[in-house]
Amino acid sequence: MLSETYDTGWVLCCHIAGIFDVNRQAILPADDFSAMEPWVKSVVEQGIKAIIFHNHFTTATCSRYAHPLLKFERLTYNETYSPNVFRYFAYRDYLQKYGHSVASFFITDATDVVMQRNPFTDPLFVEHSDKLFCGDEMKPLDNEWMRDHGTHFREQSKAYQLFEEIFGNSTLLNCGIIGGKKELACTFLDALCNFHEQYNQRNPTAYTGDMGAFNYIARTVFGEALVHGAPVNTIFKLYEEDRKDCWFRHK
Repeated sequence: MLSETYDTGWVLCCHIAGIFDVNRQAILPADDFSAMEPWVKSVVEQGIKAIIFHNHFTTATCSRYAHPLLKFERLTYNETYSPNVFRYFAYRDYLQKYGHSVASFFITDATDVVMQRNPFTDPLFVEHSDKLFCGDEMKPLDNEWMRDHGTHFREQSKAYQLFEEIFGNSTLLNCGIIGGKKELACTFLDALCNFHEQYNQRNPTAYTGDMGAFNYIARTVFGEALVHGAPVNTIFKLYEEDRKDCWFRHK
């Protein structure tokens, strides 16, 4: 367990191998740390504690990449949910058990997000405990991929259908970056997990539902609290490696 001293912020990610990844259309190989290295390097260079939730890294690998700011948290994958969705339950449960020693946190994708600047010291973050910070994309919620992605929810929930109608022209939020002060961010995780428990167990479609559920909860429950885009994230998929005005780069 991490030190019981009080920490300003943590950054958490999850890497699950041996399970078919519908987004990559592949099974991630076990004990391959190469894709994780940029994320780890970017976080610890900022002096921030990083936690990797995983189901496969060996003791030797964990020892090889050991760092005072890095913790490996082994978990048992629950096949009720896709890996993209299961991670939220892992984060929620861990924070409920150990989160008393941290003030704020971000959860990010593991292999295509890197930290460019320390968000926890930025005045925008420090002075807004009432804000939920997240990534976004340069497209509206109403796009072909999201329409397909939301099929499973749309068939079960009229509220989700209404959400799509109301927020169709709103910016598409991206769940690859989520964070804030602990109380608000944990409240968000609770709401997100509750939605998945109700509507997304054993999802039979080719879409995980993580983006749909995230946008639904963020827009309908936390709409007034949302901050997205710069300085939270660079423009999605533009690979803006030289840009240093944002906290995170997402591809």
